[in-house]
Amino acid sequence: MNLVRFQPWSVADLIPHDFNRANTACLNGDYGQTPSANWVPAVDIIEEKDSYVLRADLPGVRCEDIEVSMDDGVLDVAGERHIEGQEDNDGLRRIERVSGHFHRRFSLPETADAERIAAKSTNGILEVTIPKLPEVQPRRITVEAA
Repeated sequence: MNLVRFQPWSVADLIPHDFNRANTACLNGDYGQTPSANWVPAVDIIEEKDSYVLRADLPGVRCEDIEVSMDDGVLDVAGERHIEGQEDNDGLRRIERVSGHFHRRFSLPETADAERIAAKSTNGILEVTIPKLPEVQPRRITVEAA
């Protein structure tokens, strides 16, 4: 027999976490969701030596339902998760997985190379790689005698 510790506030603690994630996303350079968005995917942003990597949790979202675009220094990630076929019956049903439209916007730094952005989706995780522009190195100019 396995003992499970009862934690009465564990579910209640999740509510403010999800609420804060949706409403305070703009503090991290994210413009947040649009009013028409039904849900907000969790996103990790990692800065590497030569690129930025954005990873978004999009389980159940097909590649053809994801749109990634870049305009004027703002990266848009939008799409839709469709509800699987539902049966109308009088039985008890509980649905916790959110479906519908999502939209996230991120302002990119000036060092981002917008021409070489690449995106791929694997096992429900969207990975957007944003390469950095090469750094301009100072050049020493020799002075010649005339």
